Amino acid sequence: MKKIKYYYNTNTLRYEKLETPLRVKVLRIFGFVAAAFVTATLISFIAFRFVGSPAEKILGIQNERLRDNYWKLSDQLKTMDQKMKELEKRDNDVYRSIFEATPIPDSARAKKLEEQMEIDSVENMADKDLLNSIVNTMKNLGSRIEMQKGSYAELDKLVNNKELLLSHTPAIQPVSNKDLSRLASGFGRRIDPIYKTAKMHAGLDFAAPQGTPIYATADGTVITSGNTNNGYGNHVVINHGYGYETLYGHMVRVKARSGQSVKRGEVIGWVGSTGKSTGPHCHYEVHKNGQKINPVYFFYNDLSPDQFDRLLKQAAASNQSLD
Repeated sequence: MKKIKYYYNTNTLRYEKLETPLRVKVLRIFGFVAAAFVTATLISFIAFRFVGSPAEKILGIQNERLRDNYWKLSDQLKTMDQKMKELEKRDNDVYRSIFEATPIPDSARAKKLEEQMEIDSVENMADKDLLNSIVNTMKNLGSRIEMQKGSYAELDKLVNNKELLLSHTPAIQPVSNKDLSRLASGFGRRIDPIYKTAKMHAGLDFAAPQGTPIYATADGTVITSGNTNNGYGNHVVINHGYGYETLYGHMVRVKARSGQSVKRGEVIGWVGSTGKSTGPHCHYEVHKNGQKINPVYFFYNDLSPDQFDRLLKQAAASNQSLD
């Protein structure tokens, strides 16, 4: 029930009902609304300024979660990067060495990952910078993975061709020498039989009766057959691929012909004393990438360890060569 107020009118000496003018009512309502609005504004300002809005709190929580996820992802990238470095090192130092493949230079691999930023600097980074940092790191790592995949694909081919590689690598003596009595002179500086001075002897001399068969020491293709007036007399040069070539000199007669494919153990000619020679023998050389190397290290297919040791000592003896 609405409460009615009265006041005492001294002019009429009576109690009269108190009635508020409409203008006053309007002003009071307006004042109340204005005060409420100002108060609400002040409260909102103070709350948002010092406490933060609900939206800001939500964004802050989301931002913290993003940063946590970033650091977790960063740790994972560090681990992946370390594993990639180990794979790259093993690829160059182990796998490619086994197959004598050229190591992949660092310049061919992806650029080195940038150093991870300090925590303080990351906290001041914008979301866009954080995203770009992750994207660049992932691209860098991805390119390194692609390079490594390519390297492993190449190694896979080398593994598949390993049997072919072994069959094309010199691995037996060029003449039958079971009792190890036919090695007359080794690789290195030896006394020249004609000039009687020390000269480089770039192969091994196997003394044997004229007509003794000479065998190809590995699969390959004959690239020289006959006498080219270079001191080797009737001789054969075989290209085995993989950088290997072998030379067989001073034959009495040549069987293999230029362009012919030969297999390891196949007869390519017979021992003689043609060219610059002082007696029947087979002068044998091994070339790798154009360099003449000691053939004594390529007899592992037909010698036991003890026999190889004996042959090694015979080859090292300082004596006179036969050519």
